[in-house]
Amino acid sequence: MTFEKTNPRIVRLIGDLKAATRETGAPIWRDIAKRLEKPSRNYAAVNLSKINRHTQSNDTVLVAGKVLASGDLEHSVTVAALNFSNQAMSKIQAAGGKCLAIEKLMVEHPKGSGIKILR
Repeated sequence: MTFEKTNPRIVRLIGDLKAATRETGAPIWRDIAKRLEKPSRNYAAVNLSKINRHTQSNDTVLVAGKVLASGDLEHSVTVAALNFSNQAMSKIQAAGGKCLAIEKLMVEHPKGSGIKILR
């Protein structure tokens, strides 16, 4: 049995990510598209404590899933993800960081350079 994604946002995002790879040649977008094609139970769920451990100030982080609020963020980071919990979004903004959708990050960084992927 094969199943297809029913969420139109994710279907559109996967297509846009693949198109961005073809246009710019950046392999990061193909990697994220493949991660999003998998079942949603396999999506990443990353806590702020992990983002804090693996980043420096002013880094850009991409999460192919949801960002959760467990832990604290001690420096400003730009985080792009499929979803954010409300508390995680407020903690990131309180630390001076930004929360972006993956679609917006793809427009701002078409080559995908300088982006860390966390899972």
